[in-house]
Amino acid sequence: MGGGRLPIINGRRVIQALMRTGFVVDRIVGSHHVLVYPGDPARTVTVPVHAGRDLKPGTLRAIIRQTGLTVDEFSELL
Repeated sequence: MGGGRLPIINGRRVIQALMRTGFVVDRIVGSHHVLVYPGDPARTVTVPVHAGRDLKPGTLRAIIRQTGLTVDEFSELL
């Protein structure tokens, strides 16, 4: 995975960035949005969306890893 620096962002911005790559919101369970990539059910990502709170670096890194993107590729989507 790329060694780029992680941006400090909230869950809503993560969802917007992932939707640009083709992910779609499948369902919302409480404050967690479950996104899937059409045609590849193995690429399922859960993003916590808590108002006014940024994602912790470990959580964001795990989300990026699950999407199959690098940190640099993800940062370009923002």
